Amino acid sequence: MGKGRVLMAMSGGLDSSVAAMMLLEQGYDIVGITMKTWEYADSGIKGKETGCCSLDSVNDARLLAVSLGFPHYVLDIRDEFNSYIVKDFVDQYLKGRTPNPCVLCNTHIKWAALLKRAEQLGCEYISTGHYARIREEGGRMVLFKGADEDKDQSYVLWGLTQEFLKRTIFPLGDYTKDQIREIARGAGFRQIADKRESYEICFIPDNNYRAFLQRQVPGLEDKIGEGDFVDTKGNVIGRHKGYPYYTIGQRKGLNIAMGEPMYVNRIIPEENKIVLGKKEETFERRFRVSGFNPVKFERPPCDRDYIVKIRYKHPGSRARIYYENNSDSLKVELYSQVSAITPGQSAVFYDGIDVVGGGFIETDNK
Repeated sequence: MGKGRVLMAMSGGLDSSVAAMMLLEQGYDIVGITMKTWEYADSGIKGKETGCCSLDSVNDARLLAVSLGFPHYVLDIRDEFNSYIVKDFVDQYLKGRTPNPCVLCNTHIKWAALLKRAEQLGCEYISTGHYARIREEGGRMVLFKGADEDKDQSYVLWGLTQEFLKRTIFPLGDYTKDQIREIARGAGFRQIADKRESYEICFIPDNNYRAFLQRQVPGLEDKIGEGDFVDTKGNVIGRHKGYPYYTIGQRKGLNIAMGEPMYVNRIIPEENKIVLGKKEETFERRFRVSGFNPVKFERPPCDRDYIVKIRYKHPGSRARIYYENNSDSLKVELYSQVSAITPGQSAVFYDGIDVVGGGFIETDNK
């Protein structure tokens, strides 16, 4: 008897391919699915199509499925992706914030689409190639870090609900990236093992989000126009190209000479102003979180310390949380100051290696 039927999300890359191999070896019945989220031609970039949505990636996923003997489908979710993820990405920058498209996509697009199709195909579970782990504890599903600290992806999965977690399998969670490559080589899939990793946002393959915004909002530069750089005391110290083109903590590309490095300290979209400050002026100890999704606890207790990560590669800082009137809104107080706390990015809270929950960073007016 098999262990059940799993809908395996396949990008055509190393991680999801090896995850599918592992599930087959463990006795699961696999159905492969590749989600088409973006049309490369819409990026406005010339050159060879690359990434998880390319034709080559779809073909690679299908070839693997054929070679391993399980069915494979392509799910077109471009309309949903464009109307939700891409629209939010543009809107967030126009509000002077820095969005987290991968978090939104995982929560609101990919998992929702996978579960819907899983029901249609009679699959009990869904699976992806993320480096993270899940266990049941105290009647709740707990998301926790993958064994490979350098590749752990729990940060981008904080938005998964208990319903999603109950149906999800992460086969790679106990392995390192190097081990996964060796598994692919050992199975005879050397081409997959040697695939280059992509770190760019899927709909901005050249990593030039400013050009992307200009394509998405025709006439953006005329609508926004140039604005003032000001120091933390409000003195005008230069001109900038328009507030959507800057992010908190940015140092490069400011084209301003002050005799010492200056950093984006605050963005004021309603006035088209960018506040610049010295490095030490970018540090803060307090911020707010909206849209908090609890994971380990139904309501995380406030009388204990947590480790909070304010960006994917942030090592984490010790903090306390306090609930505001709204149950999904928190105040966060850090034990030590942290640089470049950025509105729109995710704050993810950990209890050891367990994800306590996460939400979107908000900052009070300075």
